[in-house]
Amino acid sequence: MKNSLPSYKLVLLLAFSLFLLVNTELGFLSPARALDNNTKVYIVYLGERENDDPELVTASHHQMLESFLDSKEDAHKSMIYSYQHGFSGFAALLTSSQANKISDHPEVIHVIPNRILKLQTTRTWDLLDLSQIPTSFSSSTTSVKGLLHDTNMGSEAIIGVIDTGIWPESKVFNDQGLGPIPKRWRGKCEPGEKFNATIHCNKKLIGAKYYVNGLLAEMGETFKTTTVREFKSNRDALGHGTHTATIAGGSLVPNVSFYGLARGTVRGGAPRARIASYKVCWNTMQKDGTGPGGSCSTADMWKAFDDAIHDGVDVLSVSISGDLPEDTEVDKPDFVGAFHAVSKGIPVVAAASNEGPKAQTVANAAPWLLTVAATTLDRSFPTKITLGNKQTLFGESLFTGPEISTGLAYWDSESGNNADVKGKIVLVFDTTSTYPVETKGVAGVIYAQHPDDIVDRCHAFPCIYTDYDLGTDILQYIRTTRSFILKQINYVHNVLTKKKKTMFIKLSFLMIPTSNHRSPTARISAATTLTGLPATTKVAEFSSRGPNSVSPAILKPDIAAPGVSILAALSPSDPNGHDGFGLDSGTSMVTPVVSGIIALLKSLHPDWSPAAFRSALVTTAWRTSPSGEPIFAEGSNKKLADPFDYGGGLVNPQRAADPGLVYDMGIEDYINYMCSKGYNDSSISRVLGKKTKCPTPKPSILDMNLPSITIPNIEKEVTLTRSVTNVGPIKSVYKAVIESPLGITLTVNPTTLVFSSEDKKVLSFTVKAKTSHKVNTGYFFGSLTWTDGVHDVKIPVSVQTRIMIKF
Repeated sequence: MKNSLPSYKLVLLLAFSLFLLVNTELGFLSPARALDNNTKVYIVYLGERENDDPELVTASHHQMLESFLDSKEDAHKSMIYSYQHGFSGFAALLTSSQANKISDHPEVIHVIPNRILKLQTTRTWDLLDLSQIPTSFSSSTTSVKGLLHDTNMGSEAIIGVIDTGIWPESKVFNDQGLGPIPKRWRGKCEPGEKFNATIHCNKKLIGAKYYVNGLLAEMGETFKTTTVREFKSNRDALGHGTHTATIAGGSLVPNVSFYGLARGTVRGGAPRARIASYKVCWNTMQKDGTGPGGSCSTADMWKAFDDAIHDGVDVLSVSISGDLPEDTEVDKPDFVGAFHAVSKGIPVVAAASNEGPKAQTVANAAPWLLTVAATTLDRSFPTKITLGNKQTLFGESLFTGPEISTGLAYWDSESGNNADVKGKIVLVFDTTSTYPVETKGVAGVIYAQHPDDIVDRCHAFPCIYTDYDLGTDILQYIRTTRSFILKQINYVHNVLTKKKKTMFIKLSFLMIPTSNHRSPTARISAATTLTGLPATTKVAEFSSRGPNSVSPAILKPDIAAPGVSILAALSPSDPNGHDGFGLDSGTSMVTPVVSGIIALLKSLHPDWSPAAFRSALVTTAWRTSPSGEPIFAEGSNKKLADPFDYGGGLVNPQRAADPGLVYDMGIEDYINYMCSKGYNDSSISRVLGKKTKCPTPKPSILDMNLPSITIPNIEKEVTLTRSVTNVGPIKSVYKAVIESPLGITLTVNPTTLVFSSEDKKVLSFTVKAKTSHKVNTGYFFGSLTWTDGVHDVKIPVSVQTRIMIKF
C-alpha cells in the first residue's frame, strides 16, 4: 500500500500528459484536414539520409512535398512529421491521387498508408518476450523494444526457407515500409506455372526458386498434376512453406484469427527480414497410400543448399527430416549440404522431428545443425461441456459454434451398425476407430485420448478433445442414466427370461435410479482463447527426444521453441485454413521460430559463427517457463523436462543477444569431430573438397566444443576440455558454478576465468567427471554455469555410467 500514492500521482500525470497530447494533435491537424476531406495520412519513405544535417534533410522533404501540392503553405500544413535522424522520410496528409503521384518519384522507395498496428503475434513472440511495449496510455501508440528495436526488426537479414514454396499473394509477404534489397543479395526469382517473378517478388520476397528434377528422376515420371494439385514453380500448393516462412520473417498482418480463435497480429520473428524461398518438397501421392503429402528429394535439397550459399542468405530454415535410423553425417546429402552452408558462415536450423515421446528419435543430429524441439504455448482453447446432470467439464477444441445441445452416446468396438448415434454427441476413446462414427450423421464427437497436444478442426462435425480422466467421467454419467440402465436390464431380461429366472428381473427394477435424466444429454459451447496462467509451457508429446542415436556424445536437440497451434499464413487451397491463415503444429513450426531469432541476432552480431549463435541460444535459454514454473515434458508419464527433451531449454531471444561467453567452433572442430567418429581421410576429404588427414592420436569426441557436455559411457572417470570466447566486456571475471548429476562428481579447472584484454578473449578449462555408481545406470543430469554476476552462461551436463564386463 505504501506505493499507492506515488502510483496514483503517476497515473494523474500520464493522464494529464495524454490530455495535452490529444488536444495538441487535434488542434494541429484540424487546419490541415481542411485542405481536403478526402485526405489521409501517408508515410513517404526515402531510405537512408543523403545529408548528415537534420535541418537540410527536413528542408528537402518540404521541397519534395511542395512540388506535388499547390503552394508552400499547403505543403507546410500537410506535413506531420519529418523523419530526419535514423532514416529519411516524412508523414503527410495526402489524397490517394497525390500519394500515387509521389510514389512515382525516383527518390521515393515506398508510400505507405498510415495504419494502427500492434507489434505482436497471436502468442509465440509474446511468450518469448519478443514483442512491443506501450509508450503511453493511448492504445494507438506503441514502440518496439530490445532486440527488435536494436535490429530494426531484422530489416537487413535474409532468411532462406527450404520447404514447399510460397503463396506470394499472402498479406504476410507485403513489403510496405521496407527499404532496398540488401546489395549483397545475388539470388533471383524464377518464373514458372502461375508465378510471375516480376509481379510476385518484391522487397520482402526477394528470392523464389524450385527444384524437382531429382524427385522426378527418382519417381520415373514427368511433371503432371492430374491426381494432386501442384504447380511447377515456387508457388506453394501444400501451404507448409508459406506457414514456415510466415513464422520466420512474415510481415505484420493485424486482426487475424482462426474462426475467431487466437486473434492477434500475425508476424514473423524478424518481421522486416527478407525471405528467399527454395521449393524442394512437392505435393505427391504417398507410397503408403495415405494420400497426398510432401515429398522431398535429397538431390533437389543439395542443389537448394548450393544455390542458397551462392545467393547470400544469412540463415537457412529447414523443416525437413528423414526416417530413423539416421544416416551418418558424411553419407546423408542434406547433412553435407548443410555442412557447406555452415562452413561458409550460414547457420542451418533444422527440425528435431515428430516421433516423440520415444527416446532416441531425434533427427537432424549432425553437430553443425541447430536442432530444435517443440514446446506448447501458454495458450489453450478451452471448450465447455455441460452434461445433463449439470456437471461442467472442459475439453479443448477449435469448435467455434453454434452451441450444440443434444443426446449423448458412447461408441466402442462393440457398437454395431444399428447403434443409435445419429444426431447425438458421441464419446469415443482413442483405442477405438472413429471411422464408423463419421458415417453415422453424428452431431459431434468427444474424443478421449492420451495427451498428444494436437488440436485439429474436424470438418464433418465438431470434435472436442479430452484426456482419459474426463472421458471416464463422461462415460460414468452415461452409464448411470435411467435409459442406459433400462437398456442393460432389458438385455439381461431377454437373456434370463429364456432361462426362466424372472425373480432377478423384478428385483433389478428396484435398483433403477430415481434420477430424472432418463437419457444422457450434453451441451457443447464454442471454444474460447485462454492465454497466460494457468496454461503454461511444456515439451510437446510429439517432439522427438534424445539421446542422439548417431553420436550419443552430441546432445540433441539443442534448443526448444513453441510449435503447437501456431497461427500463420497458408495456401488458400489448404482445407485446414481460414481466410488464408491456419493453426499448425509440429517441429516444422519451431524451426522458423529459431531461424527468425537468428536473423535478428545476426543483425546485431554479423561476425559471429553459426556455432556462436547456437551457444548464445543454448546458454541463455529458459529452464523454467517464462512465468517461472517448471517445464514438464508430455509423454507416457508427464515428467520434468531434461536436456534430451529440450536441449538447453526454451529459447530466450532477449538474453541470447548478450550471452557474455560463447562456446565457438570452426571448420577444424568439425574435422576433428569426423576424425573422432572414425571416418577415414578420403571420406572427410570428399566433404571438404580438399585432401585432409586426421591427426594422431585421434581426437576425443568429448572434446568437441559444444555448449553442452554429454558423457554416454563413463566407467570410472573422464576428463574433457572446453574453451569459451568472451563476447562481453573486455575485462571480465567468471566463476564456475557446478550442479553435478546424481552420483557424479564434476571438477572444473580452473574455477575462475579472467579475461584481461582484447587479446585474451579465448580461455580453456577442463572438466573431470567421476562416477560413484557401481552399476549401469540411465542418464543423470546437471549443469555447469560460468557467471560474472551479470551473465549466467549455463550448459547442460548429461552423464550415464556404463561398466564394461570383462570375460
